[in-house]
Amino acid sequence: MGENTKDTASPLPAFKTHPMREAVLGEVHARPFRPLSAPSVILHYAFTTTPEQAAADYDWFSDFCASQGAAGPGKSARHHVLEFGGGTLSWEWHTEFVTYTWHGPAAAADPFGPLPATHPFGVAFRAPGPMLVSTRLDLCKAPASQDWRSHYDPASLTVFKVENGAGLAATDFRPDGDGLTRIVVFNETMTPVQCGALVQRLLEIETYRTLALLGLFEANSRQSDIGAIETELVDLTKSIQDTAGLEENRTLLEQLSRLAAALEAAAAASTYRFAASRAYYEIVLARLRSLGEEAAPGDLSMSAFLGRRLGPAMRTCQALEMRQDKLSEKLARATTLLRTRVDVDLEQQNRSLLESMNRRARVQLRLQQTVEGLSVAAISYYVIGLLSYLAKGVKKAGVPMPGPELTTGLAVPVVVLGIWLIVRRIRSHHAEGAEDESAK
Repeated sequence: MGENTKDTASPLPAFKTHPMREAVLGEVHARPFRPLSAPSVILHYAFTTTPEQAAADYDWFSDFCASQGAAGPGKSARHHVLEFGGGTLSWEWHTEFVTYTWHGPAAAADPFGPLPATHPFGVAFRAPGPMLVSTRLDLCKAPASQDWRSHYDPASLTVFKVENGAGLAATDFRPDGDGLTRIVVFNETMTPVQCGALVQRLLEIETYRTLALLGLFEANSRQSDIGAIETELVDLTKSIQDTAGLEENRTLLEQLSRLAAALEAAAAASTYRFAASRAYYEIVLARLRSLGEEAAPGDLSMSAFLGRRLGPAMRTCQALEMRQDKLSEKLARATTLLRTRVDVDLEQQNRSLLESMNRRARVQLRLQQTVEGLSVAAISYYVIGLLSYLAKGVKKAGVPMPGPELTTGLAVPVVVLGIWLIVRRIRSHHAEGAEDESAK
Protein backbone atom coordinates (compact mmCIF):
# COMPACT_ATOMS: atom_id res chain seq x y z
CA MET A 1 0.00 0.00 0.00
CA GLY A 2 2.84 2.34 0.88
CA GLU A 3 4.64 1.54 -2.36
CA ASN A 4 1.73 2.85 -4.47
CA THR A 5 1.25 6.08 -2.45
CA LYS A 6 2.51 9.22 -4.18
CA ASP A 7 3.55 12.36 -2.28
CA THR A 8 1.14 14.82 -3.87
CA ALA A 9 0.38 18.24 -2.30
CA SER A 10 -3.23 18.69 -1.27
CA PRO A 11 -4.49 22.08 -2.54
CA LEU A 12 -5.95 24.38 0.12
CA PRO A 13 -9.47 25.69 -0.41
CA ALA A 14 -9.97 29.29 -1.55
CA PHE A 15 -11.74 30.80 1.43
CA LYS A 16 -13.74 33.98 1.14
CA THR A 17 -11.62 36.66 2.81
CA HIS A 18 -12.85 39.43 5.05
CA PRO A 19 -12.99 42.81 3.25
CA MET A 20 -10.74 44.37 5.91
CA ARG A 21 -8.13 41.57 5.97
CA GLU A 22 -5.64 43.32 3.71
CA ALA A 23 -5.97 46.61 5.59
CA VAL A 24 -5.57 44.91 8.99
CA LEU A 25 -2.48 42.98 7.88
CA GLY A 26 -0.99 46.08 6.32
CA GLU A 27 -1.57 48.22 9.41
CA VAL A 28 1.07 46.28 11.35
CA HIS A 29 3.64 47.29 8.77
CA ALA A 30 2.28 50.79 8.19
CA ARG A 31 4.99 52.77 9.99
CA PRO A 32 8.22 50.77 9.97
CA PHE A 33 11.36 52.18 11.55
CA ARG A 34 13.58 53.40 8.73
CA PRO A 35 17.29 52.80 9.27
CA LEU A 36 19.17 56.08 9.67
CA SER A 37 22.86 56.84 9.80
CA ALA A 38 24.68 59.94 11.05
CA PRO A 39 24.93 62.61 9.92
CA SER A 40 21.29 63.07 8.89
CA VAL A 41 18.70 65.78 9.21
CA ILE A 42 14.97 65.22 9.62
CA LEU A 43 12.29 67.85 9.01
CA HIS A 44 8.89 67.04 10.42
CA TYR A 45 5.64 69.02 10.01
CA ALA A 46 2.12 68.40 11.22
CA PHE A 47 -0.85 70.36 9.84
CA THR A 48 -4.33 70.32 11.33
CA THR A 49 -6.95 69.60 8.67
CA THR A 50 -10.65 69.28 8.14
CA PRO A 51 -11.88 66.26 6.14
CA GLU A 52 -12.17 68.48 3.07
CA GLN A 53 -8.62 69.82 3.51
CA ALA A 54 -7.26 66.30 4.03
CA ALA A 55 -8.97 65.08 0.84
CA ALA A 56 -7.54 68.02 -1.11
CA ASP A 57 -4.09 67.30 0.32
CA TYR A 58 -4.36 63.68 -0.78
CA ASP A 59 -5.03 64.83 -4.33
CA TRP A 60 -2.13 67.31 -4.21
CA PHE A 61 0.32 64.73 -2.86
CA SER A 62 -0.76 62.21 -5.50
CA ASP A 63 -0.03 64.78 -8.19
CA PHE A 64 3.28 65.62 -6.51
CA CYS A 65 4.31 61.96 -6.57
CA ALA A 66 3.34 61.76 -10.25
CA SER A 67 5.47 64.82 -11.00
CA GLN A 68 8.45 62.96 -9.52
CA GLY A 69 7.78 59.96 -11.73
CA ALA A 70 6.61 57.82 -8.80
CA ALA A 71 3.36 56.15 -7.87
CA GLY A 72 1.14 57.98 -5.39
CA PRO A 73 -0.73 56.62 -2.39
CA GLY A 74 -3.48 54.08 -2.93
CA LYS A 75 -7.12 55.07 -2.94
CA SER A 76 -7.65 54.25 0.74
CA ALA A 77 -4.02 54.67 1.85
CA ARG A 78 -3.27 56.77 4.89
CA HIS A 79 0.53 56.75 4.53
CA HIS A 80 3.02 56.79 1.69
CA VAL A 81 6.77 57.15 1.21
CA LEU A 82 8.40 58.96 -1.70
CA GLU A 83 12.06 59.02 -2.59
CA PHE A 84 12.95 62.69 -2.81
CA GLY A 85 16.04 64.93 -2.67
CA GLY A 86 18.46 62.17 -1.80
CA GLY A 87 16.24 61.07 1.08
CA THR A 88 12.66 59.99 1.75
CA LEU A 89 9.49 62.05 2.15
CA SER A 90 6.87 60.35 4.32
CA TRP A 91 3.22 61.43 4.13
CA GLU A 92 0.68 60.30 6.71
CA TRP A 93 -3.00 61.10 7.08
CA HIS A 94 -4.32 61.06 10.67
CA THR A 95 -7.78 61.77 12.03
CA GLU A 96 -7.39 65.51 12.45
CA PHE A 97 -3.95 66.26 11.06
CA VAL A 98 -1.54 65.38 8.27
CA THR A 99 2.20 64.92 8.73
CA TYR A 100 5.08 65.32 6.29
CA THR A 101 8.51 64.03 7.35
CA TRP A 102 11.66 64.25 5.27
CA HIS A 103 14.83 62.29 6.06
CA GLY A 104 17.92 63.39 4.21
CA PRO A 105 21.68 63.65 4.48
CA ALA A 106 22.97 66.54 6.58
CA ALA A 107 24.99 69.27 4.90
CA ALA A 108 27.44 69.36 7.85
CA ALA A 109 28.64 67.00 10.55
CA ASP A 110 27.84 69.42 13.38
CA PRO A 111 24.22 69.80 14.52
CA PHE A 112 21.97 72.57 13.25
CA GLY A 113 24.08 73.56 10.29
CA PRO A 114 22.59 74.84 7.03
CA LEU A 115 19.64 72.82 5.79
CA PRO A 116 20.15 70.76 2.63
CA ALA A 117 18.92 72.58 -0.46
CA THR A 118 17.16 69.41 -1.59
CA HIS A 119 14.48 69.39 1.14
CA PRO A 120 10.89 69.48 -0.20
CA PHE A 121 9.47 72.27 1.97
CA GLY A 122 10.15 75.13 -0.42
CA VAL A 123 7.87 77.51 -2.25
CA ALA A 124 6.40 74.64 -4.27
CA PHE A 125 5.17 72.85 -1.17
CA ARG A 126 1.46 73.19 -0.44
CA ALA A 127 0.50 73.19 3.23
CA PRO A 128 -2.78 71.27 3.70
CA GLY A 129 -3.90 73.37 6.69
CA PRO A 130 -2.64 75.41 9.64
CA MET A 131 0.79 74.26 10.78
CA LEU A 132 0.87 73.04 14.39
CA VAL A 133 4.13 71.07 14.66
CA SER A 134 7.44 71.90 13.01
CA THR A 135 10.55 70.07 14.15
CA ARG A 136 14.12 69.70 13.04
CA LEU A 137 16.01 66.67 14.29
CA ASP A 138 19.73 66.30 13.66
CA LEU A 139 21.27 62.83 13.94
CA CYS A 140 24.99 63.23 14.54
CA LYS A 141 27.95 61.24 15.66
CA ALA A 142 29.17 61.49 19.24
CA PRO A 143 30.25 65.11 19.91
CA ALA A 144 33.81 66.02 20.70
CA SER A 145 32.75 69.03 22.76
CA GLN A 146 29.72 70.59 24.42
CA ASP A 147 29.37 73.43 21.90
CA TRP A 148 25.98 72.10 20.79
CA ARG A 149 24.47 73.31 24.08
CA SER A 150 24.73 76.91 22.85
CA HIS A 151 21.77 76.24 20.55
CA TYR A 152 19.47 75.64 23.50
CA ASP A 153 17.86 77.53 26.36
CA PRO A 154 19.47 76.19 29.57
CA ALA A 155 16.24 76.84 31.53
CA SER A 156 14.27 74.20 29.60
CA LEU A 157 17.05 72.00 28.23
CA THR A 158 16.55 68.28 28.64
CA VAL A 159 19.49 65.93 28.03
CA PHE A 160 19.04 62.19 28.39
CA LYS A 161 20.67 58.93 27.45
CA VAL A 162 18.76 56.39 25.39
CA GLU A 163 19.10 52.72 24.39
CA ASN A 164 20.99 51.91 27.60
CA GLY A 165 23.54 54.63 27.01
CA ALA A 166 24.07 53.86 23.33
CA GLY A 167 22.94 57.37 22.39
CA LEU A 168 22.33 60.84 23.77
CA ALA A 169 19.42 63.16 22.91
CA ALA A 170 18.61 66.74 23.80
CA THR A 171 15.92 69.39 23.20
CA ASP A 172 14.52 72.48 24.87
CA PHE A 173 11.07 72.37 23.17
CA ARG A 174 11.53 75.98 21.97
CA PRO A 175 11.24 77.11 18.33
CA ASP A 176 14.27 78.60 16.62
CA GLY A 177 14.37 81.49 14.15
CA ASP A 178 12.69 79.31 11.50
CA GLY A 179 9.91 78.25 13.89
CA LEU A 180 11.38 74.74 14.27
CA THR A 181 11.79 73.03 17.60
CA ARG A 182 15.27 71.51 17.64
CA ILE A 183 16.14 67.99 18.70
CA VAL A 184 19.63 66.53 18.48
CA VAL A 185 20.52 62.86 18.75
CA PHE A 186 24.14 61.76 19.16
CA ASN A 187 24.85 58.20 18.16
CA GLU A 188 27.37 56.41 20.35
CA THR A 189 26.92 52.76 19.44
CA MET A 190 23.38 52.49 18.06
CA THR A 191 22.64 50.57 14.89
CA PRO A 192 20.87 52.30 11.98
CA VAL A 193 17.64 50.51 12.91
CA GLN A 194 17.92 51.71 16.52
CA CYS A 195 18.58 55.22 15.27
CA GLY A 196 15.50 55.10 13.05
CA ALA A 197 13.30 53.81 15.88
CA LEU A 198 14.59 56.47 18.27
CA VAL A 199 14.04 59.28 15.77
CA GLN A 200 10.50 58.17 15.06
CA ARG A 201 9.64 57.99 18.77
CA LEU A 202 11.07 61.44 19.44
CA LEU A 203 9.11 62.94 16.55
CA GLU A 204 5.92 61.26 17.76
CA ILE A 205 6.47 62.61 21.26
CA GLU A 206 6.91 66.12 19.88
CA THR A 207 3.79 65.78 17.72
CA TYR A 208 1.47 64.23 20.26
CA ARG A 209 2.53 66.33 23.21
CA THR A 210 1.66 69.43 21.14
CA LEU A 211 -1.71 68.01 20.14
CA ALA A 212 -2.44 66.92 23.71
CA LEU A 213 -1.99 70.48 24.95
CA LEU A 214 -4.82 71.70 22.71
CA GLY A 215 -7.18 70.34 25.35
CA LEU A 216 -5.70 72.67 27.97
CA PHE A 217 -6.62 75.77 26.00
CA GLU A 218 -10.05 74.35 25.32
CA ALA A 219 -10.49 73.87 29.06
CA ASN A 220 -9.27 77.37 29.83
CA SER A 221 -11.67 78.88 27.32
CA ARG A 222 -14.59 77.00 28.93
CA GLN A 223 -13.82 78.06 32.50
CA SER A 224 -15.70 81.36 32.37
CA ASP A 225 -18.78 79.86 30.69
CA ILE A 226 -18.97 77.05 33.23
CA GLY A 227 -18.52 79.54 36.08
CA ALA A 228 -21.37 81.70 34.75
CA ILE A 229 -23.69 78.68 34.52
CA GLU A 230 -22.78 77.63 38.06
CA THR A 231 -23.52 81.12 39.40
CA GLU A 232 -26.86 81.31 37.59
CA LEU A 233 -27.78 77.83 38.83
CA VAL A 234 -27.17 78.92 42.42
CA ASP A 235 -29.46 81.93 41.93
CA LEU A 236 -32.18 79.84 40.31
CA THR A 237 -31.97 77.22 43.05
CA LYS A 238 -32.51 79.93 45.66
CA SER A 239 -35.44 81.26 43.66
CA ILE A 240 -37.08 77.82 43.70
CA GLN A 241 -37.39 78.09 47.48
CA ASP A 242 -39.13 81.47 47.28
CA THR A 243 -41.48 81.01 44.36
CA ALA A 244 -45.00 79.66 44.39
CA GLY A 245 -47.59 79.35 41.70
CA LEU A 246 -47.70 77.67 38.36
CA GLU A 247 -46.56 80.59 36.19
CA GLU A 248 -43.54 81.44 38.33
CA ASN A 249 -42.45 77.81 38.44
CA ARG A 250 -42.88 77.54 34.68
CA THR A 251 -40.65 80.59 34.20
CA LEU A 252 -37.96 79.07 36.41
CA LEU A 253 -38.25 75.76 34.55
CA GLU A 254 -37.69 77.53 31.22
CA GLN A 255 -34.58 79.23 32.63
CA LEU A 256 -33.22 75.93 33.91
CA SER A 257 -33.88 74.30 30.54
CA ARG A 258 -31.98 77.10 28.82
CA LEU A 259 -29.02 76.61 31.19
CA ALA A 260 -29.05 72.85 30.61
CA ALA A 261 -29.10 73.34 26.83
CA ALA A 262 -26.16 75.78 27.01
CA LEU A 263 -24.17 73.37 29.18
CA GLU A 264 -24.85 70.38 26.94
CA ALA A 265 -23.86 72.38 23.86
CA ALA A 266 -20.57 73.37 25.50
CA ALA A 267 -19.93 69.80 26.66
CA ALA A 268 -20.65 68.40 23.20
CA ALA A 269 -18.25 70.91 21.65
CA SER A 270 -15.41 70.01 24.03
CA THR A 271 -15.94 66.25 24.42
CA TYR A 272 -13.92 65.33 21.33
CA ARG A 273 -11.07 67.69 22.22
CA PHE A 274 -10.72 66.30 25.74
CA ALA A 275 -10.97 62.69 24.55
CA ALA A 276 -8.34 63.34 21.88
CA SER A 277 -6.04 64.99 24.42
CA ARG A 278 -6.29 61.95 26.69
CA ALA A 279 -5.47 59.64 23.78
CA TYR A 280 -2.50 61.76 22.68
CA TYR A 281 -1.23 61.94 26.25
CA GLU A 282 -1.33 58.16 26.54
CA ILE A 283 0.67 57.89 23.32
CA VAL A 284 3.26 60.32 24.70
CA LEU A 285 3.58 58.28 27.89
CA ALA A 286 3.94 55.07 25.88
CA ARG A 287 6.66 56.58 23.69
CA LEU A 288 8.51 57.92 26.72
CA ARG A 289 8.47 54.48 28.30
CA SER A 290 9.80 52.92 25.10
CA LEU A 291 12.74 55.33 25.03
CA GLY A 292 14.33 53.74 28.07
CA GLU A 293 15.75 57.17 28.86
CA GLU A 294 18.10 58.08 31.65
CA ALA A 295 18.84 61.68 32.57
CA ALA A 296 22.38 62.80 31.88
CA PRO A 297 24.30 63.85 35.01
CA GLY A 298 23.29 67.38 35.96
CA ASP A 299 20.48 67.57 33.38
CA LEU A 300 16.73 67.00 33.27
CA SER A 301 15.22 64.03 31.45
CA MET A 302 12.43 64.42 28.90
CA SER A 303 10.00 62.42 31.06
CA ALA A 304 10.60 64.66 34.05
CA PHE A 305 10.21 67.84 32.00
CA LEU A 306 7.03 66.77 30.20
CA GLY A 307 5.60 65.16 33.33
CA ARG A 308 5.71 68.49 35.17
CA ARG A 309 3.90 70.25 32.32
CA LEU A 310 1.73 67.77 30.50
CA GLY A 311 0.46 66.09 33.67
CA PRO A 312 -1.10 69.25 35.19
CA ALA A 313 -2.55 70.19 31.80
CA MET A 314 -4.28 66.84 31.48
CA ARG A 315 -5.55 67.08 35.06
CA THR A 316 -7.00 70.49 34.22
CA CYS A 317 -8.91 68.96 31.31
CA GLN A 318 -10.09 66.11 33.50
CA ALA A 319 -11.18 68.51 36.24
CA LEU A 320 -13.23 70.58 33.81
CA GLU A 321 -14.86 67.45 32.41
CA MET A 322 -15.82 66.34 35.91
CA ARG A 323 -17.03 69.86 36.66
CA GLN A 324 -19.25 69.78 33.58
CA ASP A 325 -20.61 66.34 34.51
CA LYS A 326 -21.38 67.38 38.09
CA LEU A 327 -22.99 70.59 36.92
CA SER A 328 -25.11 68.62 34.47
CA GLU A 329 -26.26 66.35 37.32
CA LYS A 330 -27.15 69.36 39.48
CA LEU A 331 -29.11 70.93 36.66
CA ALA A 332 -30.94 67.66 36.08
CA ARG A 333 -31.88 67.40 39.77
CA ALA A 334 -33.04 71.01 39.94
CA THR A 335 -35.04 70.58 36.73
CA THR A 336 -36.65 67.39 38.04
CA LEU A 337 -37.55 69.07 41.32
CA LEU A 338 -39.08 72.06 39.59
CA ARG A 339 -40.88 69.92 37.03
CA THR A 340 -42.40 67.95 39.92
CA ARG A 341 -43.67 71.18 41.45
CA VAL A 342 -45.12 72.24 38.11
CA ASP A 343 -46.80 68.85 37.74
CA VAL A 344 -48.26 69.15 41.25
CA ASP A 345 -49.55 72.63 40.46
CA LEU A 346 -51.07 71.36 37.23
CA GLU A 347 -52.71 68.47 39.07
CA GLN A 348 -54.16 70.90 41.61
CA GLN A 349 -55.38 73.12 38.82
CA ASN A 350 -56.94 70.15 37.04
CA ARG A 351 -58.56 68.98 40.27
CA SER A 352 -60.11 72.40 40.77
CA LEU A 353 -61.31 72.41 37.18
CA LEU A 354 -62.87 68.96 37.59
CA GLU A 355 -64.60 70.02 40.80
CA SER A 356 -65.99 73.06 39.02
CA MET A 357 -67.17 70.85 36.17
CA ASN A 358 -68.82 68.50 38.66
CA ARG A 359 -70.63 71.40 40.30
CA ARG A 360 -71.86 72.60 36.92
CA ALA A 361 -72.94 69.06 36.05
CA ARG A 362 -74.95 68.78 39.27
CA VAL A 363 -76.64 72.12 38.58
CA GLN A 364 -77.40 71.03 35.06
CA LEU A 365 -78.86 67.78 36.38
CA ARG A 366 -81.15 69.66 38.74
CA LEU A 367 -82.21 71.97 35.94
CA GLN A 368 -82.77 68.95 33.73
CA GLN A 369 -84.91 67.28 36.40
CA THR A 370 -86.89 70.50 36.86
CA VAL A 371 -87.39 70.81 33.13
CA GLU A 372 -88.46 67.17 32.99
CA GLY A 373 -91.05 67.82 35.71
CA LEU A 374 -92.36 70.87 33.89
CA SER A 375 -92.36 68.89 30.67
CA VAL A 376 -94.53 66.17 32.25
CA ALA A 377 -96.97 68.77 33.51
CA ALA A 378 -97.12 70.59 30.18
CA ILE A 379 -97.53 67.47 28.08
CA SER A 380 -100.12 66.09 30.50
CA TYR A 381 -102.05 69.40 30.29
CA TYR A 382 -102.22 69.24 26.49
CA VAL A 383 -103.12 65.51 26.47
CA ILE A 384 -105.89 66.06 29.04
CA GLY A 385 -107.18 68.97 26.96
CA LEU A 386 -107.39 66.74 23.92
CA LEU A 387 -109.22 64.06 25.94
CA SER A 388 -111.70 66.73 27.15
CA TYR A 389 -112.50 67.70 23.57
CA LEU A 390 -112.81 64.03 22.68
CA ALA A 391 -115.23 63.36 25.58
CA LYS A 392 -117.41 66.35 24.62
CA GLY A 393 -117.55 65.20 21.03
CA VAL A 394 -118.48 61.66 21.97
CA LYS A 395 -121.21 63.00 24.33
CA LYS A 396 -122.77 65.10 21.63
CA ALA A 397 -122.70 62.13 19.30
CA GLY A 398 -125.18 60.40 21.63
CA VAL A 399 -122.82 57.80 22.97
CA PRO A 400 -123.83 56.91 26.50
CA MET A 401 -120.97 57.85 28.90
CA PRO A 402 -120.35 59.97 31.99
CA GLY A 403 -120.14 63.71 31.62
CA PRO A 404 -117.08 65.23 29.95
CA GLU A 405 -115.96 66.88 33.17
CA LEU A 406 -115.98 63.60 35.07
CA THR A 407 -114.19 61.79 32.24
CA THR A 408 -111.55 64.49 32.07
CA GLY A 409 -111.03 64.45 35.85
CA LEU A 410 -110.63 60.68 35.91
CA ALA A 411 -108.08 60.81 33.06
CA VAL A 412 -105.77 63.31 34.78
CA PRO A 413 -103.88 60.87 37.11
CA VAL A 414 -103.69 58.23 34.38
CA VAL A 415 -102.26 60.66 31.82
CA VAL A 416 -99.80 62.25 34.24
CA LEU A 417 -98.54 58.82 35.35
CA GLY A 418 -98.24 57.59 31.76
CA ILE A 419 -96.36 60.68 30.60
CA TRP A 420 -94.00 60.46 33.63
CA LEU A 421 -93.24 56.78 32.88
CA ILE A 422 -92.54 57.55 29.22
CA VAL A 423 -90.19 60.42 30.09
CA ARG A 424 -88.39 58.27 32.67
CA ARG A 425 -87.94 55.46 30.17
CA ILE A 426 -86.54 57.83 27.57
CA ARG A 427 -84.05 59.25 30.13
CA SER A 428 -82.97 55.72 31.17
CA HIS A 429 -82.43 54.76 27.54
CA HIS A 430 -80.18 57.78 26.96
CA ALA A 431 -78.21 57.06 30.16
CA GLU A 432 -77.56 53.45 29.08
CA GLY A 433 -76.37 54.67 25.66
CA ALA A 434 -73.94 57.12 27.31
CA GLU A 435 -72.53 54.36 29.51
CA ASP A 436 -71.97 52.13 26.47
CA GLU A 437 -70.12 54.94 24.65
CA SER A 438 -67.87 55.60 27.65
CA ALA A 439 -67.11 51.88 27.94
CA LYS A 440 -65.93 51.85 24.33
